[in-house]
Amino acid sequence: MREIVFDTETTGIQVSEGHRMVEIGCVELINRVETGRVFHAYFNPERSMPPEAQAVHGLSESFLSGQKLFVELCEELLDFLEDSPLVAHNAAFDFAFLNHELGVAGRLHIPRARMVDTLALSRAKHPGAKHSLDALCTRYGVDRSHRIKHGALLDAQLLAQCYVELTGGRQIGLSLGAEAVAGPGPAPAPATGQPASRPARPPRPHAASHDELARHAAFLQQISNPLWLEGAAAPAA
Repeated sequence: MREIVFDTETTGIQVSEGHRMVEIGCVELINRVETGRVFHAYFNPERSMPPEAQAVHGLSESFLSGQKLFVELCEELLDFLEDSPLVAHNAAFDFAFLNHELGVAGRLHIPRARMVDTLALSRAKHPGAKHSLDALCTRYGVDRSHRIKHGALLDAQLLAQCYVELTGGRQIGLSLGAEAVAGPGPAPAPATGQPASRPARPPRPHAASHDELARHAAFLQQISNPLWLEGAAAPAA
């Protein structure tokens, strides 16, 4: 199963107040395993950057003014997202900004049915605990020492690790059968490039030879009062 874990950075909290998305980071998961494929982009919001927002993510108005508009990267982003479920922390926030930008670009909104909210998952699994991304990283032993400020791609990568733990841990999908990992269909070829199927080989003989049996019997005769004879009935006269 393919899923996309993503995070956004914005100029503020409310779309209704004219705030815009300025960064998005996306991480591809296949069967809860990171593939290494990511999508990351900054966007020119065509507006000022409030100091309180810049203090969170460190993205200045001068830096963003040199970036592309969302509409210029919209198709590339949608090609990466495909129709996969989209995982985010407090996903309603990220969906609101993503769908707003899609609307401005003249594209259809992404339906909420594709939304997976790790905040809701955390609240259900750990009621009464803290549920921030930092708290999840601490709970699941995810290294966040390099997280000085918020960053969409870094936060998406951290969230991807936490999401795996929230939904069963790193052992999810492990099985002796290839179908559990790769889904229905033929098993993938090994990394060597050789076919996955192997020719049947006849069983190798494993019975002891007459010579081996004779040497074993001779060895047993050298053992006095063997333990395996204790309690055995004496032979009849």
